[in-house]
Amino acid sequence: MEVAKTLGADYVVDVEKEDALARTMEITGGKGVDVVLDCTTGAGTMPVLLGIDALKRKDGTIVVQGELAEFPNFPLAKITVKFITIKSARGHSYKACELALQQLVSHRFPLEKITTHTFGLKDVDLAIRSVGGQGLPDVIHASLLPWK
Repeated sequence: MEVAKTLGADYVVDVEKEDALARTMEITGGKGVDVVLDCTTGAGTMPVLLGIDALKRKDGTIVVQGELAEFPNFPLAKITVKFITIKSARGHSYKACELALQQLVSHRFPLEKITTHTFGLKDVDLAIRSVGGQGLPDVIHASLLPWK
């Protein structure tokens, strides 16, 4: 949460301690948000459902990773009533890579704070488990350094 604030987040919500939808409505004065970016992986349908509910304005957009093979009981009626646009974030263009590199070299954000741990090749399993919350604590992003 502190890293997100350091990188410029105006608000942070700890979904393990707070009702994310209620907090979002509080932050926005009950209006909801215009755009939702689901950047979770393997979290199931909950982040998408939360995003749909948080989009209180008509014509909102939700960007999803689309890794789910199926989405049982998808709330199509909410999508239709709110005129929600759904976009997929799978893949990227050459231009997107160029823009990302420009951000990295601009030093606008202290991105070094995101890589919290480095692992050697022998610890790949621990690195993967740690990023998934089942290894070392407080890992945001891990870098693999084969020579380490």
